[in-house]
Amino acid sequence: MLPSSRKSNLAPNLDKHKASAKRAGQPANSGLSQYVGFFAIGYLLTSVIFMIVQLQFALNPHLVTVISVFFGAYIAVHKFIKHQQRALSVSEMNRLTVGSTVVIWLLTALYFISLWLWLFDEANRAVFIEMSRQQPWPLFAALVLILVVTLVSARISILIVNRLLDPKRKKA
Repeated sequence: MLPSSRKSNLAPNLDKHKASAKRAGQPANSGLSQYVGFFAIGYLLTSVIFMIVQLQFALNPHLVTVISVFFGAYIAVHKFIKHQQRALSVSEMNRLTVGSTVVIWLLTALYFISLWLWLFDEANRAVFIEMSRQQPWPLFAALVLILVVTLVSARISILIVNRLLDPKRKKA
C-alpha cells in the first residue's frame, strides 16, 4: 500500500470525527493548554497561601496538596466552561488531568532545584546525598505516593467540579 493511498483512507475517518464533534457541539480541538495554565496558576496561588498559613499552623502536606489541586481544578474547569459554554468531555478531562499533573511536577522539580542551588550549602547537600544513598526506598516511595495523590486528586477534582459547573445540569 502506497503512503498516498494510506492518507486517503484515513482522511474520511478524520473528517467524520470532526463532523461528529461539531454535531455534538464540541470543537474538534479545544486547546486545553491554556486551561492547564489556569490549573497551574490556581495550584500555585493556593500553595503559596498554605505556605504562609503553615508559618503559624502545622498542616498535613498531603491535605495541602489535595486542596491546592482542587482549587487549581476549580479555576481551570470554571474558565473552560465560561469560555466554551459546555462541560469537559471525558477525553478532555483525561488530558487536563495528565497535563496538570505534569505541570505540577515540573513546578515541584523547579522548586527543589532552586532549594538545592540557593538554600542548601555543601554540608546540607552532602548529608542529603548520603541519606539518599543509604536509604533510597523511603524517598522513592514518598515521591511515588505524592505523584499518585496528585494524579488521583486532580482526576477526582476535575470530575467533581466539571459535574457541579456543567451548564446543562444547571438548566435541568
